[in-house]
Amino acid sequence: MSHTETSVIYGTEDLLISLCNSVTRVLNVATHSQIHYSGMVQRISKTCLKPDIGCFVLFDGGFSGLVIINFSAQAAMELYSSYLLNMGMSKDDLVSSYTSDEVSNVMGELMNQVVGDFTGKVRRELQTHITQNQPKMLVLNKQVMLSVDANLDKPEARRVTFYTASNNIFYLELAIDRTEFIKVVDFEAQDTPDADALMSQNAQGTQKPPAPAPAADTGGGGSDTDELLKSLGM
Repeated sequence: MSHTETSVIYGTEDLLISLCNSVTRVLNVATHSQIHYSGMVQRISKTCLKPDIGCFVLFDGGFSGLVIINFSAQAAMELYSSYLLNMGMSKDDLVSSYTSDEVSNVMGELMNQVVGDFTGKVRRELQTHITQNQPKMLVLNKQVMLSVDANLDKPEARRVTFYTASNNIFYLELAIDRTEFIKVVDFEAQDTPDADALMSQNAQGTQKPPAPAPAADTGGGGSDTDELLKSLGM
């Protein structure tokens, strides 16, 4: 049997599935609920931030890309509430509006953990390294198009539909350079860190919500959109 026939090829869809599994793995542990995604993937030409809460993360290194997650208000509030209640907070201490900075901060922390889980898998399973920026959360009342053509040589974009335990919907969009990883030498991937242990570490001292990414104001336009586009080099 030839070497070519025994090679393992890891492409765009494999990277997408790995990212989707990071989303479900982290959110399932964080919220103690069941998050799942559709078995059908959409091939799209452009990525965009959409109402009600949009989040984007840029990564670079072994390969470059852009991850966007668009939450409906209902999905964001469900995940926010489940996460903090799971952390031991009282229901009376939770905010009631998705436009609150607290919701954006919590969702930003969750997305930071998701992408961190994904970059760890890339390091262990593909033996390459990627870095990420801090997730940016924007409360939006209109759609914002993000062009990735300026940053990627041969962009490929995909969209996946996710469902919360209460069947609220959010969408993940991935745009990356067209690439393939070909396994030419056998190796054993490192063990995957225990998700519960990681969440337990994050939970220490969490009687108030984490505050990672700066939240946008509820207008979703003006200076916030300008800063977003400027950060993307547009």
